[in-house]
Amino acid sequence: MNQAVQDLSNETPMMQQYLRIKAEHPHEIVFYRMGDFYELFFDDAKLASELLDLTLTARGKSNGEPIPMAGIPFHSADGYLARLVKQGVSIAICEQVGDPATSKGPVERRVMRIVTPGTVSDEALLDERQDNLLVAVHAQDNDYGIASLDIGSGRFLLLEVTGLEALAAELQRLNPAELLVADELVELELFAKRKGLRRRAPWEFELDTALRLLNQQFGTQDLDGFGCSHLRHALCAAGCLLSYARETQRTALPHIRTLAFENRDEAVAMDTATRRNLELDTNLSGGEENTLLSVINTGVTAMGRRLMRRWVNRPLRNLNTLTQRQDAISWLLADYAFEPIRQSLKNVGDMERILGRLALRSARPRDLSRLLSSLACFPLLQQQLAESNSARIRKLASLVSEFPLLVDLLDRALIENPPVVIREGGVIAEGFDPELDELRAISTNAGQFLIDLETREKERTKLSTLKVGYNRVHGYFIELSRGQADQAPADYIRRQTLKNAERFITPELKQFEDKALSAKSRALSREKALYEELLETLNEHLLELQDASAAVSELDVLASFAERAEHLNFCKPSLTEEPGIHIEKGRHPVVEQVSSQPFVANDLALSRQRHMLIITGPNMGGKSTYMRQTALIVLMAQIGCFVPAAQCELGLTDRIFTRIGSSDDLASGRSTFMVEMTETANILHNATPNSLVLMDEVGRGTSTFDGLSLAWAAAMHLGQTVKAFTLFATHYFEITALPETLAGVANVHLTATEHKDNIVFLHHIQDGPASQSYGLQVAKLAGIPEAVLAMARRQLAQLEAGSHGASVAPIDAGAVVERQAAKKSEPAPDPWQGELFSAPPHPVVTKLEKLDLDELTPRQALDLLYALKQQI
Repeated sequence: MNQAVQDLSNETPMMQQYLRIKAEHPHEIVFYRMGDFYELFFDDAKLASELLDLTLTARGKSNGEPIPMAGIPFHSADGYLARLVKQGVSIAICEQVGDPATSKGPVERRVMRIVTPGTVSDEALLDERQDNLLVAVHAQDNDYGIASLDIGSGRFLLLEVTGLEALAAELQRLNPAELLVADELVELELFAKRKGLRRRAPWEFELDTALRLLNQQFGTQDLDGFGCSHLRHALCAAGCLLSYARETQRTALPHIRTLAFENRDEAVAMDTATRRNLELDTNLSGGEENTLLSVINTGVTAMGRRLMRRWVNRPLRNLNTLTQRQDAISWLLADYAFEPIRQSLKNVGDMERILGRLALRSARPRDLSRLLSSLACFPLLQQQLAESNSARIRKLASLVSEFPLLVDLLDRALIENPPVVIREGGVIAEGFDPELDELRAISTNAGQFLIDLETREKERTKLSTLKVGYNRVHGYFIELSRGQADQAPADYIRRQTLKNAERFITPELKQFEDKALSAKSRALSREKALYEELLETLNEHLLELQDASAAVSELDVLASFAERAEHLNFCKPSLTEEPGIHIEKGRHPVVEQVSSQPFVANDLALSRQRHMLIITGPNMGGKSTYMRQTALIVLMAQIGCFVPAAQCELGLTDRIFTRIGSSDDLASGRSTFMVEMTETANILHNATPNSLVLMDEVGRGTSTFDGLSLAWAAAMHLGQTVKAFTLFATHYFEITALPETLAGVANVHLTATEHKDNIVFLHHIQDGPASQSYGLQVAKLAGIPEAVLAMARRQLAQLEAGSHGASVAPIDAGAVVERQAAKKSEPAPDPWQGELFSAPPHPVVTKLEKLDLDELTPRQALDLLYALKQQI
């Protein structure tokens, strides 16, 4: 059925109300409150039944057709909401706001909030390990403005990039739960079928509207004070994002109090392939095991663990900031200062998100209880930080203020273990409010009052059959038997006549009845009012509390770095302005932890005079590990962390690129080789002399000559033109000739040895090219059948015999590629075209005619080529 119903006259009053609400929220599933259930109708019911495994039923009819319906209990709605949000679905929560006792027709209902993947703040709906971001993108030609908001913390950031590749890299880093884009951008391949994608009208990105909304939010006349007034595209995105946040939250957003600008030049740029290949926080299978973050993220607070994830995904190029972090870690390591600090931090809850819910007026009693326990830790934390000689630690200590008045208020106001919600009361402690205590006493002590009243009245009236009772219809009463009813005192007012008894009420009992029957509801109302006052008082200190929360988060990260440095034997890297990477006994931080064998540490030296290493050696010999560990050590150093090495000195890197491994991108119609070439092209276009470039097996996805030519040309360009710090791993042995003709390039190789047709990998880096590739030995390790291996050995022997004795001149790699290209471009002779003056064929020609070129390896072909040249 089309839910945009125009004529509602044939619908029941309740369905008319529902359809009007649904028409206002066509893109959300409407949770329509009916008693103890949220009901869903029509297409919403069908969709929810599929996503949540609900039973689909029917209720009444609309236009002669049964109305599909599904429902969930309201007290367990959080679990269902969480499942929908994870699938990128938004939900409009429609609550009863009218009084059923006084309502004529359907109880008034209103959408109280809209839960969307990017704006959820409820604890049960969020993953505490990572930020939950709402992101908007605005485009103008090839320039893109990005705005991101973490509504749980109020963190509001702007960024501008040029080109789709840069936009893709930033979206991968931010990993938005919900993405807002204008209609015209939705068709871009980058956004196609993205979960949590929301189409927005182009006018929502207008600059004038954005500036008005942002200035209104921050109480400013302009945005010059935030240093981002020049970011026109990002401000357009920010306006749309803020408007959407207000629309969904339906309340003020006081915790969004500033706007920050992320300058790409202040961070190490990494494209999508690099983030994937280095497995920073997600492994190649999509999980979090065996990633860099899984090894170094030992934070004891949820907000600290999220902050470390942000640091890992955005390494810095600010030497001052990194030096301050290093000094803080050094102080935390001295005398194991990090241990008691981490112990104190374990008692700090997720203040960042608690304060977000506090600002949104959605904080629950247990949020306040956790806030109390967190604030109670601060005095001890202050003592532990007091003696620090680190400038950064002293700054953090000043922000982790003590809040004695708030601690006292919360301690007096809350019971020790409050319930999850305020709905049923029982949150405010006894003794906090006299009025509440009195109302609770009336409700609690009603039974004793009635016993005391009965005793007093029997004593006063001397009537033995007198008793005090209560029923739900008539309330409280004094009952006398029919025989003694005529002796009732004058102040007894007849209420009900029974067969054998009369029931009366007295002014005192009537007054108690009014108090007792309303005491529970009045107590609940009073308790809710006190709770709102408590939230209001806490919000008056929101800014200071947010600063303290941010300081605790950073302190947790720095203490985690200190703990990892101590327990994993990391060293403090020396960061300099001089470009270069010098690592002594470097180790791969992840492989070292998961390997059952002792890790073989290796050195690395790159400078302006030696900026490129050609790495050769057998498959599984450790080339890829050596390259990745270099990138991870550089990255760790540029987030301020200590690194897995005996010693490390490096200049700040501006970008990290990787071209490691490939897979088909079938959805985009790109082959493995096309993916490889696209990544290579990105590196060759964007690498700078201060970039770190990892190139592994370039050109292996095509024919030997094409692949060798491309690999050689790429290496030549990086080594001669770009002069980036490059690790270039290859099985094309011809490329090892580059150092002979190109300054700044050197050969290294991973060692291995043979033992009875078996190979032993030594994983140790040595100067010079590898002597052989050990292909058959690696194939044996992989389980290739012995019959196939034997056949391969015979074929290898024949090929080697065919080139035996050919002398090999020093290889000029450039000439090799030129000759190969020239040879391929020569037109094939017509075998039927004779010559005017025939001559006996040259012996070289005869030999060439007998050769099966397809059976030659590239090395054998080159050896043969030089031998034939000498023979000529």
